[in-house]
Amino acid sequence: MQVLIAGGGIGGLATALSLHQAGIGCTVFEQVREPRELGVGINTLPHAIKELAALGLLEALDRAGIRTRELIYANRFGQTVWRELRGTDAGLDTPQFSIHRGKLLGVLLAAVRERLGPDAIRTGHRLVAATERPDGIAATFEQRDTGTTVEATGDALIGADGIHSTLRALLYPNEGPPVWNGTMLWRGAADWPTWIDGRTMIIAGGMGAKFVYYPIHADPAQPDKRLTNWAVMARVAEGATPGSSPGASPPRREDWNRPGVLADLEPLVRDRFRLDFVDPLALIRASGEFYEYPLCDRDPLPRWSFGHATLLGDAAHPMYPVGSNGASQAVLDARALARHLAAGPDVQTALAAYEAERRPMTAEIVLNNRKGGPERVIDVLEARAPEGFTDVEHVASHAEREAIVRGYATMAGFAKEQINARR
Repeated sequence: MQVLIAGGGIGGLATALSLHQAGIGCTVFEQVREPRELGVGINTLPHAIKELAALGLLEALDRAGIRTRELIYANRFGQTVWRELRGTDAGLDTPQFSIHRGKLLGVLLAAVRERLGPDAIRTGHRLVAATERPDGIAATFEQRDTGTTVEATGDALIGADGIHSTLRALLYPNEGPPVWNGTMLWRGAADWPTWIDGRTMIIAGGMGAKFVYYPIHADPAQPDKRLTNWAVMARVAEGATPGSSPGASPPRREDWNRPGVLADLEPLVRDRFRLDFVDPLALIRASGEFYEYPLCDRDPLPRWSFGHATLLGDAAHPMYPVGSNGASQAVLDARALARHLAAGPDVQTALAAYEAERRPMTAEIVLNNRKGGPERVIDVLEARAPEGFTDVEHVASHAEREAIVRGYATMAGFAKEQINARR
């Protein structure tokens, strides 16, 4: 069996490693000329880390990132709404990692090149067309350097090419652009004094405006500092109701991942947050260049797989970045896909089984994240006590708060008993 993978991001590379481990040949086609360690911080949840550990990547992840010990949810004044231990500190058998997205990509890329060989990744190749054949599928790629096209054939084509997926557009030509809800996300990172134990993350504020703060790398030469990721999310326009036309003009594709402007962000941060553990503006200024992204997703699809082609990761289920689920779900997709392709009995049956396992859960996560995911617990507190509180129990009971946070973990498959039971 030979599998073609469109997209060399986290999902595509995890798929390549998983297929290789299962004894299935594959080639990754990535549209950039040379993958680089770009981006900022992300969190990868224990159920995904368990899968990456099964690929033999745990030691490399420890070198690249930080094992998250504790997560704190707070209101915009920094008052604790909920706190819980994470990963192995919470009794799970695998950790949660806070890590630079580029470093995670680098770990996967190095493993693919080492195990599959340098020719397993063809850079500068953008998917432009796909044609079903009786015995498989043919994919056409445009070479960025020359503009010429080349055709590759395989038993399956996997679209792991992100929220702007070409394969998804080929399968659903009338879907249109991603749906923007009127919220912008700014993200950056800077070397910053270690907070608490250097392994704690905090999310302060709800879906209207929030500030996220967590370390993503420890340099042994600077024990009193961490490379610290920050994010600010704020509504800047009236956006779309899911499933409807946007109320505000969605950002153009070229506006994605563009450098942020301090003058745009400064008043939002200064007027909204009162935090005693960090001066957000000082951290933002220390970052130098930072980036902005429109908060977009897409409505869940009724179907991912057609013939010998299917979708994976953000191409299949782009979701709001709450609950630390984006990259994690792409890894879970990759592992499930390889498992079903190895089990057979044929490609189309395997793709249908993969979709049956993964599509319902990811659709539920997409819809839940639109409501805030586990971070909705902050919205509940801020709605009832917009100017803060003296006793959180008088605003929302422990049981109510636990039901929101732990209910999301169970729904998304990373509750303690679910992870420790995974094989």
